[in-house]
Amino acid sequence: MRFSLSFVAAAVVFCLPSAKLAAEGPIDIGSRLELFVDDFLIDELKGDARQFVHQPKPREVVLVTGEPWEGNTCAYYSIFRDGDVYRMYYRGSHGDVKTGKTQHPEVTCYAESRDGIHFTKPKLGLVEWDGSKENNIILEGLGTHCFVAFRDDNPNCPPEARYKGISRGRPVGKKGLYVFHSADGIHWSLTKNEPVITDGYFDSQNLAFWDPVEKHYVDYHRTFTNKVRTIMTCTSSDFVNWKKPVLLKYPAGTPDEHLYTNAIRPYERAPHIKVGFPTRYRPSDSQVEPIFMSSRDGLNFQRWNKAVIPTDAPKERDGNRSNYMANALVSLKGNDRELAVYGSEAYYEGPDSRLRRFTYRVDGFVSVQAGVEGGELVTKPLAFLGEQLVLNFATKKGGSVKVELQDESGEPIPGFELASCQSLTGDSIEQTVLWKTTDSVAKLSGKTIRIRFVIQNGDVYSIRFRRLI
Repeated sequence: MRFSLSFVAAAVVFCLPSAKLAAEGPIDIGSRLELFVDDFLIDELKGDARQFVHQPKPREVVLVTGEPWEGNTCAYYSIFRDGDVYRMYYRGSHGDVKTGKTQHPEVTCYAESRDGIHFTKPKLGLVEWDGSKENNIILEGLGTHCFVAFRDDNPNCPPEARYKGISRGRPVGKKGLYVFHSADGIHWSLTKNEPVITDGYFDSQNLAFWDPVEKHYVDYHRTFTNKVRTIMTCTSSDFVNWKKPVLLKYPAGTPDEHLYTNAIRPYERAPHIKVGFPTRYRPSDSQVEPIFMSSRDGLNFQRWNKAVIPTDAPKERDGNRSNYMANALVSLKGNDRELAVYGSEAYYEGPDSRLRRFTYRVDGFVSVQAGVEGGELVTKPLAFLGEQLVLNFATKKGGSVKVELQDESGEPIPGFELASCQSLTGDSIEQTVLWKTTDSVAKLSGKTIRIRFVIQNGDVYSIRFRRLI
């Protein structure tokens, strides 16, 4: 039996024995992008190879909530790229530092950007505030506590509902989640006058989206299990009628921690994988910190315990609820190497609060990493469709990555031995693997193989078998 897995302190990991895999057949990955965010493809990790959770790099502040209708408890930011426009939605609110009580009615605000960095607050003329409509408020009353919007890419979506929103009722409406629709992302209407999801607790950022793989709408929202904050999910074919919510599942041994504001979404480059940045809440000091998790089915998630934005990241993140991850993971114009996420800071700290941009390497959430001593990764048996193998990888000084293709039993395939592979060095998002006589793996397409990576002082983030025909 070929089964060995190094357990990493920062994660709870699990996989199936190879004997069972052999009985079920190889994993068919076709020509899709595969990330090493979980152990889906991993059979063995040797030497000092391990899965390593990366933290995004802090960048600049993109928004300061300094308007009278905003304040120091603005929260639940949601950002998505819509063609040439980045749309942002967030709660405008202000709390007393000592008592925590709200100082003015909550509203939903809108901002936009052309680059995902410089956001402006348009004067929309929709909602009156202190005698004037010269503001960026799009909603008042029902739904303003935690409104989340998204562009609906369902091909059957009517134009008048191209944008959809979801938010809780109370204190204005009934308990539950209400749904909204809009033709332009700015002018919103209730889709139904009653909540459409009522099982759960909704005082948090609850979200929904169209799943392009499963072809249905998916909701993730907050609830409690034995007084612990946790996450539920349910699905719908029409965004109005939803199936009964169920709790997310995690591998045995995963810590029982408070989690909410989940920021789950299909990963755009590999939509069969869902990624999320749930907020871990610490009851002892009311501190929050985002972590990373991923799923292949939207229900069973693998969580990593390392905070991806630590409380000592730039500026005022160590106070009460001062470190939420926004519901956002967006590509940047003219930059095919990075993705942007956003984190809040200075919650309750002053007259206003801030949202800061952070950047991940593309596919760079979790890598298989080895140090100077070197290590190996061997995949489970798999089948592919394509003519070239491409890697997203990076090496440090003196580092390298080499690749060997093996048959199902682990024997090197002639022409694709490790000794024949040209060492990969440097940093590339998509680098073709070369052997002495060829870069084509076409003759192995559709056959069962394993991939052996020998890594020294480097990281491998993702793989893809590219089709040229």
